Amino acid sequence: MKFPSLPLLSLALLGAGSLAAQEAKVTLPGAAAPAAAKPAFTDAQILEEFGWFIGKRVGLGELEFSNEELETLIKGFRSAAAGKDSPYELEKIGPLMDDFMQKKQNAYTAKLKTKNSAVNEAYFTKLRENKAVVELPSGLRYEITQAGPGPAPKATDTVRVHYVGKLIDGTEFDSSIKRGEPAEFPLDQVIPGWTEGIQKMNKGGKIRLHVPPQLGYGDDGRPGIPPSSTLVFDVELLDIKSPPAAAPAAPAPAKK
Repeated sequence: MKFPSLPLLSLALLGAGSLAAQEAKVTLPGAAAPAAAKPAFTDAQILEEFGWFIGKRVGLGELEFSNEELETLIKGFRSAAAGKDSPYELEKIGPLMDDFMQKKQNAYTAKLKTKNSAVNEAYFTKLRENKAVVELPSGLRYEITQAGPGPAPKATDTVRVHYVGKLIDGTEFDSSIKRGEPAEFPLDQVIPGWTEGIQKMNKGGKIRLHVPPQLGYGDDGRPGIPPSSTLVFDVELLDIKSPPAAAPAAPAPAKK
């Protein structure tokens, strides 16, 4: 079992805050000491935020605990805070705890899938009104937003691109432009929607891909991408690198 841990960044920020506080205390000789600043937050507010952070970190909102379950959970927190031993044998109860949490996660995923399926259907129905969007048999939709003068890549090629990825509500989850560096990858080693879609554009051109879940990350999701999400990518094809040609076979030795 894996227990979530707080990121080291939080500790680093705390350390940085302490250092800043120490530096703020330095005054010039003979200068009047500055009045102590009123704390921006009370201890109670800080603890409340810390509790929120832990709950958000482990996804309590997604697991939809009942009030009774939350009270039982808090009971476990109090026991741990008091330094008590585990109330049950962890080796024995651990697998059951994993099963219980997995059922909670599966219920959340199923609910989200049902919700997103309806949202996706409405999105693609509306998209049919755009005559510039081409629909492929796989379910992929694409739109050439800028024609390119160069060749089109093949599935075996490596492409160099700039791209921005968004959810259909406009939430941006990835951007090579913000990273300040184009991405480069073999076209046959990405999500199916990209493998198929990028072959529909030409070098120097731009395309918008509307990738349904089955051609993206399906029901699994990724950080920043909920399960069963339709993905929208704006892609600029900067370069194409074909795989090196295979060396010619050595001639067979002549018969004696």
